[in-house]
Amino acid sequence: MAKVAVLLAPGFEEAEAIITIDILRRMHIEVETLACAESRAVVSYHNIPMVADSTLSEKRETRYDAVVLPGGPQGSIHLAASEEVVRFVAAHDEMGKYIGPICSAAARVLGGNGLLKGRRYVCSGDLWQDVKDGVYIDAPVVEDGHLLSGKGLGHAFDFALTLAARLLKDEAPVRDHADHIYYAW
Repeated sequence: MAKVAVLLAPGFEEAEAIITIDILRRMHIEVETLACAESRAVVSYHNIPMVADSTLSEKRETRYDAVVLPGGPQGSIHLAASEEVVRFVAAHDEMGKYIGPICSAAARVLGGNGLLKGRRYVCSGDLWQDVKDGVYIDAPVVEDGHLLSGKGLGHAFDFALTLAARLLKDEAPVRDHADHIYYAW
């Protein structure tokens, strides 16, 4: 079974995180939420308190099939500023594991730390203008090898369903589930 880490930093975009977690778990993909803070308690962008499964510090040596980085103006700033997050993402990237930034996370976390490595990506707004090591593509979801980026909250279902299909290596059950939830994917 595939296993995914979703990194939750203070100020994370809650809907991007929850939609992704929900879709992956519905597809029987194991998801572990990791707080990128001192405790498991993290407050989201819209002040919703959440308790993560573990802290990143507790799981820094664990390897996952994918690492998801929800955006959020403050959330992505906190992720980008964390050396522990950058090392964790870089280690997974070097192993060829899926890296999944959503919204501002692609530009701030990956682009801001030289982790795009010339790959194609999408992010929210005009943050792409400050990125020097990637190629911005304006699309709902952009895939470049094992980098899978989502434009933002409005495309969170597309992002989550695409990630599920890649992890399962089969689009058929994901398409069936998209139909089941009345989502045209």
